[in-house]
Amino acid sequence: MSILQTRQLAKAFNGHTVLDHIDLDLPPGTITAVVGASGCGKTTLLRLIAGFETPDAGTVTIAGRQVAGPTGSVAPHRRAVGYVAQDGALFPHLTVGQNIAYGLPGSARRAEVRARVAELLETVSLDPSYAARRPHQLSGGQQQRVALARALARKPVVMLLDEPFSALDTGLRASTRKAVARLLIEAEVTTLLVTHDQEEALSIADQVAVMRDGRFTQVGPPQQVYRRPSDHFTAAFLGDCISLPCTVDGDTAECALGRIPVADGSGLSGPATLLLRPEQLVATVVTDTERHDGIATVLAVEFLGHDVLLTVDPGGDTGPIIVRQHSLNPPPVDAKVHIDVAGSGVALP
Repeated sequence: MSILQTRQLAKAFNGHTVLDHIDLDLPPGTITAVVGASGCGKTTLLRLIAGFETPDAGTVTIAGRQVAGPTGSVAPHRRAVGYVAQDGALFPHLTVGQNIAYGLPGSARRAEVRARVAELLETVSLDPSYAARRPHQLSGGQQQRVALARALARKPVVMLLDEPFSALDTGLRASTRKAVARLLIEAEVTTLLVTHDQEEALSIADQVAVMRDGRFTQVGPPQQVYRRPSDHFTAAFLGDCISLPCTVDGDTAECALGRIPVADGSGLSGPATLLLRPEQLVATVVTDTERHDGIATVLAVEFLGHDVLLTVDPGGDTGPIIVRQHSLNPPPVDAKVHIDVAGSGVALP
């Protein structure tokens, strides 16, 4: 059973199609990340699910209850949905405790409210003493956790996160998203995150949906979508990739790097394009001067700390390719190297 389900969801603004018949299923207690470039329709999808916008076509179902469709739309506050915006959207004139209590039922007694606020602060790894502070007295990561606590106060069935970490600096963003992901998993809240950060999507999600121009190009587990992309756009958007002309024969592809296994189910035969990730390639300096097959030349070396990017010319009409490997004793510029390929590639038309 899917906790959140959309079917043929569509939306246009001023004649411009923003969402083009979207189908999406969120299994219980999982995190799904919708990733795509700015303007592709990610936030519009979130707003339709939250009830801030009305779809032109299609349905939204939450926990078996249709909340948007041809027969009408349920108000946002009646959808059992939590929403955390990019900037947290905390009320600056209220304390942290008052911000969190804003999401609690108005009939709750003061003692119950204080206890629940303290419980929620502990849930998001903040001391209960933070309840007396104002939002401007918190760091960016703390503000996001308070916004999450406020959203959790209503005990939502689905949590919607709209690029909640993009305003944070790199180190804080990584630590905050790990903490938030852990909290959501422990609370068993089904979550939909929209982001343009590929690393963010791949690192914390159980399911990744890649969006382009209002459509999903591929939906699946992070490793599958990254390792077995369905098209060139999905492959390139999720990370650096190497495209090589090849000839497919059965379960192998012949290319400038030799015969490479291809993923099952390509169904191709003859000329095609082979996709590889830079980390699949390993460049080893050639010491045997009599060996000439599969020899490439290092054109440039880019040191990235724990990794190094090698620009390598394999010869022929292929053009330079990128190899990513550990930075211990990398081959120097102009070195002759042999390139080995780990794993299989993906053959596309």
